[in-house]
Amino acid sequence: MWLYILFLGRFGYFCVKVEQLERIIICVTNDLSADQRVHKTALTLKNRLGKNVWVIGRKRKNSPRINRPYRTKRFRLPVNKGPLFYAFYNFRLLLFLLNHRYTEILSNDLDTLPAARLAAGLKRVKLFYDSHELFTEVPELINRPRVQNIWSWLERMCVKRVDRFYTVCKPIAEIYEKQYNKKIEVIRNVPLYRPKQETEKYDKPTLVYQGALNIGRGIELMIETMKFLPRFQLIICGRGDVEDELQLKASKQKSKNIQFRGHVDFETIQTITSKAHIGLSWEENRGLNYYYALPNKIFDYIQARIPVLVADLPGMKSIVEQYGVGEVLEERQPEKIAEQIVKIFEKRHTFGAALENAAGELNWNKEEQKLIDIFS
Repeated sequence: MWLYILFLGRFGYFCVKVEQLERIIICVTNDLSADQRVHKTALTLKNRLGKNVWVIGRKRKNSPRINRPYRTKRFRLPVNKGPLFYAFYNFRLLLFLLNHRYTEILSNDLDTLPAARLAAGLKRVKLFYDSHELFTEVPELINRPRVQNIWSWLERMCVKRVDRFYTVCKPIAEIYEKQYNKKIEVIRNVPLYRPKQETEKYDKPTLVYQGALNIGRGIELMIETMKFLPRFQLIICGRGDVEDELQLKASKQKSKNIQFRGHVDFETIQTITSKAHIGLSWEENRGLNYYYALPNKIFDYIQARIPVLVADLPGMKSIVEQYGVGEVLEERQPEKIAEQIVKIFEKRHTFGAALENAAGELNWNKEEQKLIDIFS
């Protein structure tokens, strides 16, 4: 099998139809529909650097159709979770990479890096690595030392071959630099700038959460808090591993002021967030990944010009305190949080100037120059 793969890597271009040279292939394990960081990166590489971009992901049963101004491909896989998923995806990705022509690979997160590293070595092309998080410290791994050790070993083996490496915030970059004695760039996951618009708000005071529904995101706490906020509603946008458990929890609580919107595309989620009154990001201190997290949803809330209420963790806290765009959780008790939310809602208009200033500073229109420098 490996001799066959090696043959494809060295000589596969003789076995496939001659096609236009693909300048850069971007790899990610999600279905591309909601990954704004990959979308922004692809746009910058295409529009600002004139690269021929091809983004590779996977397609699930419920994946929506997508229409992008760059080329995309999504693999259908027989397994969509667990160790077999990662094995199938990387094997499928490796075969794809060995049978196409390009000059650069951009691997997004550790779960695409093994195939990207092997292909880059066989094809002798540049390998760029964008780590969206401190992968080996995610909550799903920190209590599973054997699995965590496997991912850590893969990371050590693969990072050696990476030509340029960047991540989402300075603390995570510093951890990687210490581990691998390698220069790590920082490109924050900020959204495109959106001029301020007068938006008609929801009739009820509205809280919004957007992002993955995974453990450690504080969503259970949000649901419990809604018991003490009968005048408010909570809109939850996203899908994830604990989606069913969260919906069951809300149902058992008999909360009629919680809405699960599921997957929401880029444009729709901007509308929902702009009509809300407060954005929530309550990650728990479960490992270094969440401890240093700087979630993109915070920047999305800022672009929507709504104040934020965030967890008392260094990355999020630093943004709130530096720009004055909201508050930090004083306690993690539902009744106390409800009181804090009511106070923020009552003074929400006082955050207007700070939000406008932050929206002008924390946006992709400025951040993308760092990406251009790396790929230039």
